[in-house]
Amino acid sequence: MTDLLKSRTMTINEKVHLLKANGMLKKLHGLFSFSKLLICFLTIIALVLSCKSEPKLIKNQNRGAALGTSYGITYITDGEENFQKEIDSVFEVINISMSTYIPTSDISKINEGDSTLVVDQMFQEVFLLSKSIHSSTKGYFDPTVGVLVNAWGFGPGEQIKLDSAKVDSLLDFVGFEKVQLQANNTIKKKLPQIRFDFNAIAKGYSIDRLAVMLDQKGVENYLIEVGGEVVAKGYNSITDKNWVIGIDDPVGEPRNSPKQLIHLKNRAMASSGNYIKYRVDEETGEKYVHTINPLTGYTKNSTTLGATVFAKNCATADGYATSFMAMDLDEVKQLLNTREELDAYIVYSNEMGTIQEFMTEGFKKLLIAQ
Repeated sequence: MTDLLKSRTMTINEKVHLLKANGMLKKLHGLFSFSKLLICFLTIIALVLSCKSEPKLIKNQNRGAALGTSYGITYITDGEENFQKEIDSVFEVINISMSTYIPTSDISKINEGDSTLVVDQMFQEVFLLSKSIHSSTKGYFDPTVGVLVNAWGFGPGEQIKLDSAKVDSLLDFVGFEKVQLQANNTIKKKLPQIRFDFNAIAKGYSIDRLAVMLDQKGVENYLIEVGGEVVAKGYNSITDKNWVIGIDDPVGEPRNSPKQLIHLKNRAMASSGNYIKYRVDEETGEKYVHTINPLTGYTKNSTTLGATVFAKNCATADGYATSFMAMDLDEVKQLLNTREELDAYIVYSNEMGTIQEFMTEGFKKLLIAQ
């Protein structure tokens, strides 16, 4: 009997414990449910806040005039930006260093005979790159052509009446082998009459400096254009499309109708053509193009009508585009076969006067079907 009562007592106790345990489980279940709700709520709040704080992509644009031409710069950033002051600063330091139209610039002082001036890093870089292009083009690119640029009426100096004897005499003051960048970063000229003119490369170099500025700002997608020379990085991340560039038709009218459309990414482009800059003699009506052959001293009305070059940086593209206008097409093709980092698009006229095109395989990959 006692054992039976004890058994019943144990059973009741067990029930009590079970009831208590069940209550605790319900409480725990409630706590877990509340935790889940809290986590979900906090997650929603975090998502809302992240959406609100997510930066908006902005297409910033700066346009203006510099280096005797116009420029347009487009850059995509997280939020609105305006780098106009920085852009103006780049153009200013380029002018102070290399503008032949500013009498107080470094290049003007050197041209006037200052042999003590210590040139800046930019001048040094342009000098050394010019030396390299001069060598690879066998002298067709030559920034010591300044006396001829002035004489033919395309520079800041006095234009003179030229004949064969005068041209030959001026050639004595042309030749990149006649100048030297010395260890102390001063310029030594073999003859005092030698005059530098970096205009065939300085514009491209200025674009490269603008690109460096944007890189330092952390900009990953931009398009820089100065007087038809271009550097493109990344793509238009707003439209999710590549940058589109038009190449002028050197014989077509109007000029706003491009001959070719291309995609450009992480590369530079420069064009040169006798349609861009020339003068007409008021007395004779004869047309003189701005392309001067530094080997002969004469302006060159060649069968090459326009040259567009693509390279890793715009200064290089600029220098070669100028050179290609002075070189014969066969010479251009031979050079391109030895320089895989370069691509080119050349518009020329054949012996019959028919307009023809030459393009490297690399250029063909850039073309947009029209």
